[in-house]
Amino acid sequence: MRRKVYEKLLEWKQKSSGQSAVLLQGARRVGKSYIAREFAEKEYSSYILIDFNLADQQVRDMFLHDIGDLDTFFLKLSTLYNTKLKERESLIILDEVQLFPRARSVIKYLVADGRYDYIETGALVSIKENVEGILLPSEEDQINLNPMDFEEFLWAMGNETMMRLIQDCFEKKLPMGQALHRKAMDLFRQYMIVGGMPQAVEAYVQTRDFDEVDRVKRRILNLYRDDIQKHAKGYGEKVRAIFDELPSQLKNQNRHFKLSALKEGARFEEYRDPLFWLSDAMIVNPCYNATEPNLGLRLNQDRTLLKCYMADTGLLISHAFDENGIVSEEVYRKLLLDKLEVNMGMVMENIVSQMLISSGHKLYFYANADREDKENRMEIDFLIAKSRITNRHNMSPIEVKSGKNYALSSLRKFMKKFKEQLWIPYVLHTGDLKTEEDIVYLPLYMAMML
Repeated sequence: MRRKVYEKLLEWKQKSSGQSAVLLQGARRVGKSYIAREFAEKEYSSYILIDFNLADQQVRDMFLHDIGDLDTFFLKLSTLYNTKLKERESLIILDEVQLFPRARSVIKYLVADGRYDYIETGALVSIKENVEGILLPSEEDQINLNPMDFEEFLWAMGNETMMRLIQDCFEKKLPMGQALHRKAMDLFRQYMIVGGMPQAVEAYVQTRDFDEVDRVKRRILNLYRDDIQKHAKGYGEKVRAIFDELPSQLKNQNRHFKLSALKEGARFEEYRDPLFWLSDAMIVNPCYNATEPNLGLRLNQDRTLLKCYMADTGLLISHAFDENGIVSEEVYRKLLLDKLEVNMGMVMENIVSQMLISSGHKLYFYANADREDKENRMEIDFLIAKSRITNRHNMSPIEVKSGKNYALSSLRKFMKKFKEQLWIPYVLHTGDLKTEEDIVYLPLYMAMML
């Protein structure tokens, strides 16, 4: 699977020149080990992959006792893995490093030695239990690996041309045209329901069998549940409750996460750490209310009012439409043809949140429930800042619409009230690109361009 993160790793290798290691972190089954191995095979003369899920005590003891004598350490490592290490031409991969945090803590000495390059991979690596008592290395760059984006999905499908056309139309603000828009939406719907987990994409590319794809996704969901059970120490039940409640919460009209659905009288302080756990594990993408749509959205966020999107929309569909342990082929077909008799708003918002994260955005929305002045009462699905900040007009409100008939009352109120901060207002919808009354209407597949 061709991944964009490969270019980030290449940039790290060229710029760091051995002065730092890189931590490739992401959720389980997002492809960290695969891309690290592929990078090693293509960019180095030799490499050693130490999988701490399999490494025996002898390997672990080396990190505990031999770091003071790196000549001996590397000699033992080379012998155990039957691989010749070449100075400045070899890579050592510390795979699943969260399972043995001591290895992460000695990166400082390995990097200072300067002989080889180092990539660490891990899930749940930022969770407190996995770094307790460990001095985290300052000589460590971090790269997040998200699920495959739409362009990477197209590459996997053997389509190298569609995204170039989409990019060109977005930049020129031109419609795709009926036939090409229909084709792009068909591919986008496939991406939306399959998702971006590499194993699910691979299953779809090879079989075009939605039942098989769903089996793959269900195994990943079960892994997440196992991780919650094993690693969410002290609040596993609360994490599990949030995880199981996600689809129901996203079906709510305003998508706000209501803690009262978990337990009567529940308070944010009680569930803050479980929510952060799921975010740290990169299983969910939290979206916080920005109380003022100004620069520095993080400074104005209300962390007690949030939405909680799943990091992969394909997993959300398997999680949400589970009737008998597997989502039927018929449900997938109806999703593909937009014939499912349910409100698709939650799925569409979730895929937009996923695409915004892949593009490097943090997730914020705007909500004002003013009971006295209806002109102040509004809610905007997402807020993003433009890439080049100026003195005025920096914020873009984004509304996501899943149906063909919709109102834009909140967006128009926002445009009027915050005209000094307003950049370009967007509506993401199932139709082609158009511009009307200073609002840019983009097809959903262009969300990744924002």
